[in-house]
Amino acid sequence: MTTSNTDLRTEGLAAMRAALPGVFPEGDIDLRDGRLGEDLLDIGLVNVWAQLWARKGLTPRDRSLVTLGILIALGAESELNTHVRIGMTNGLTEDEIAEVIYHSSGYAGFPRATAARAAARAALSSPLGE
Repeated sequence: MTTSNTDLRTEGLAAMRAALPGVFPEGDIDLRDGRLGEDLLDIGLVNVWAQLWARKGLTPRDRSLVTLGILIALGAESELNTHVRIGMTNGLTEDEIAEVIYHSSGYAGFPRATAARAAARAALSSPLGE
């Protein structure tokens, strides 16, 4: 089965809107801003949101748990900020997010867990979209 880039983009938008309700307007949207690397968001829309998040193999909740652990291990605090919010949308509790952070300290290290805690606290204390 071959899926067109247009179909993948539509699937990606649906998955992204489900994870971040109210953030993106309905219909097709242009994610480009005319600056360096402007295609990166469209690449992520197709390769991450459509081809990974829209898959049926894991629930969105499970994908959030996995994603949080990976982002903590990578030290990707800016992405972690968004994915803490996505995790909450996908049914994770603040206690479960804290447990992911605690668990990661043993595998990714205490400094990464501390940075993740700061990112999670920031995400949980500010409205979505800021």
